[in-house]
Amino acid sequence: MTTLHSKIIGKGSPLLILHGFLGMSDNWKTLGGQYAEAGFEVHLIDQRNHGKSFWSDDFDYDLLAEDLKAYMEAHHLDRAAIIGHSMGGKTAMQFACSYPELTDRILIADIAPKFYPPHHQAIIDGLNALRLETMTSRNEADAALGQYITDFGTRQFLLKNLYWVEKGQLGFRFNLKVLSQKMNEIGENINPTDMYNGPTLFLRGDKSEYIMPNDLTEIKKHFPQAELQTIDRAGHWLHAENPKQFFEKSLAFLKG
Repeated sequence: MTTLHSKIIGKGSPLLILHGFLGMSDNWKTLGGQYAEAGFEVHLIDQRNHGKSFWSDDFDYDLLAEDLKAYMEAHHLDRAAIIGHSMGGKTAMQFACSYPELTDRILIADIAPKFYPPHHQAIIDGLNALRLETMTSRNEADAALGQYITDFGTRQFLLKNLYWVEKGQLGFRFNLKVLSQKMNEIGENINPTDMYNGPTLFLRGDKSEYIMPNDLTEIKKHFPQAELQTIDRAGHWLHAENPKQFFEKSLAFLKG
């Protein structure tokens, strides 16, 4: 198996950070730097089919957890704390349940252990409609994507994945073909009988509907030690929308 791509900064206790669907490690660069300054060896990781990591036709949370185990072995990490946002949070949950001996603690950002029906179809349709082979600039791609996605912030997040494959040829860092086919797998829950009994913090955005108050019962079933806290003035992108409060709450948990 090919090892996941990462950027490693800082020295201290290992902290692995996992981005969400269609994201990449670079999304966490600023917060990653703050954790490094706070005394952690921060591993900003690209998950398979994302960023600069390998592409594969196979994609589910058991495999994503295995990827993380292989990554830890390759980097000689005995145990690590993990932060995972959205899809990355599902990976972190599955990893902690499958490999508790490798897990120091997990922080799950705005995702619950439950099935989420596919809800990114407009984004997938918009990305698949782009004719990158004829486009000559990011602005051109942004204008085309704007016909499907009106929110400027969402478009900028997605277009961070654009890069010049070669002169005159734009491409995406993520594997759009496979991810378009794996929408059900991305929404899947962790395995029904899985449990992790270590320190666990769920952070939700107060404007987000990804974690609802009645999800706490299911959370506690899988993660008996879990706490649920709320980030103010934030939606699903809570770490980007209120980074100061996210950092404060997450650091208190990681240092605890």
